[in-house]
Amino acid sequence: MANSTDRICGLLCASSFASYQQDEMTTTDTLLWYVAHTRPRREKKLAEYCEREGFRVTLPCYRAIHKYRGKTVTFLKPLFPGYVFLQLLVHQRQKVYQSDYVANLLDVPDQETFAHQLGDILHALETDLEVCLAPQITAGARVRIKSGPLRGLEGSVQERAGVTMVLLRLDFISQAAAVRIEATELEIA
Repeated sequence: MANSTDRICGLLCASSFASYQQDEMTTTDTLLWYVAHTRPRREKKLAEYCEREGFRVTLPCYRAIHKYRGKTVTFLKPLFPGYVFLQLLVHQRQKVYQSDYVANLLDVPDQETFAHQLGDILHALETDLEVCLAPQITAGARVRIKSGPLRGLEGSVQERAGVTMVLLRLDFISQAAAVRIEATELEIA
């Protein structure tokens, strides 16, 4: 099974994106990008199904290493859990829904930007650098402090620039205490 997973994630990350051409978007038989929102933990199954059906599919994966009683095991995990990226002709959409692995198939309004951004991510995955999903910690996001003396406290991000200002609110009296925290010490609550 690991060999199948390695093959799917490796093949899908590298070769399917390389086959994308900008000038394909000028004809009526245009391959368009779609984002398949999958049923829980069905990304690899959907990718295998699409590959069998001859669809262009991209499933960015990263390597996760776990140690079990002196044994080291490497897993390939989807970088974006719940999402698979497809290039389809319009009439192929219905066939994807027939897989039973898809919850929804989302249209990509800005094809060029999407292709560029996905290409950048795939390029990063081809390097030896560690790539993992980055939580969206932005101003207004509700976060939990995961380390340090304030570990376990929750608040909302006031400002995001290196050191983050987290507001610990006391809603009953409409007041808050502001705390400066390194962004690495935060996680989405």
